[in-house]
Amino acid sequence: MTAVRTLVVPRPGVLEVEETAEPPLPDGCFRAETLYSGVSAGTELTWYRGTSPYLATGWDAELGLFDAAGEPRSYPVRQLGYMEVARVTDSRTPAVTEGAVVAMAYGHATVVHGDPVTRHVVPLPGELDPLLGVYVAHLGPICVNGLLHAAADAGGRDLRDGVAGRLVAVVGGGAIGLLVGLLARVHGAAEVVVVDPTPQRRAAAEGFGLTAVDDTPDVARELKTRWRHGPADHGADVVFQCRGQSAALATALRCARPQASVVDLAFYTGGAPDLALGEEFHHNGLSVRCAQIGRVPRGLAHAWDRARLSRETLALLADSGDLVRTHLLTDVVPFDEAPALFADLSERRRHVLSAALGFPAA
Repeated sequence: MTAVRTLVVPRPGVLEVEETAEPPLPDGCFRAETLYSGVSAGTELTWYRGTSPYLATGWDAELGLFDAAGEPRSYPVRQLGYMEVARVTDSRTPAVTEGAVVAMAYGHATVVHGDPVTRHVVPLPGELDPLLGVYVAHLGPICVNGLLHAAADAGGRDLRDGVAGRLVAVVGGGAIGLLVGLLARVHGAAEVVVVDPTPQRRAAAEGFGLTAVDDTPDVARELKTRWRHGPADHGADVVFQCRGQSAALATALRCARPQASVVDLAFYTGGAPDLALGEEFHHNGLSVRCAQIGRVPRGLAHAWDRARLSRETLALLADSGDLVRTHLLTDVVPFDEAPALFADLSERRRHVLSAALGFPAA
């Protein structure tokens, strides 16, 4: 059998390729060789830098608590990444066809053995560029779930219900923010404004047909002056917060109209020194909803599961895949160059909007 090559973080600031012997393929499973693996820089750099909360305290999944008395995760970190596309080379299950190109979430490894009973496997249509498949199994569903939370907050059940005809602000123009903004536009938002300090991200937003503005101290006043609903009623109907900094959440709250919701898709690894809950949050009666990928809104689980979130992602890519490939997926790097890429990203020597690793099987 061939060796499986996997990206591993043995200690903070180091990324290595680890080789292990491939085990026999069990009955009921399939074998696939990776074509592309997307890089989620925000999450993966927390493991690379040692800033993930899982490394500082134990996580009690049953109670939903981080507990200082619990056992934290430790190095080496052997599962890094969650945006993979692979070609099935051998199948011992009728659920997955040999030769199929599928999207999954299993980390940066050259080979995977998948069990379709326990793993989310999305066959990709033949007309889809396999490179775009990196968004289908996990990151795209994160974004779709954000719109679904906005819909549920508005009393709806479909993606359009939270954004159609509404004024939408997106704080943070990374991959998640840009895809959320594109989804909102596709599903009928009256206007989508992306707030981000980075010129490259603002340019990508404009390439998506969105409005982009710099994240200045006056941005909330500018948007609220522009978006007037009535006396003492100004601002975005819904705000999607997609940047993992407490200052970004503070900006999101400032941009929202009274009694609006901020749908939060960000991952915060530090404290919240910039967040003053006695200001706009209190005085405008705002809500913050965490749209975490492990949960669709309460009451919608029977109609919305991970498979449907992935199907909505595929629909977005069928409609706007050329835009995504042109404006968002900026960097495709060979697998063996991943350690250099992570070092450059961590030290901010290189800026990417969205990156993917290319494997020899591609």
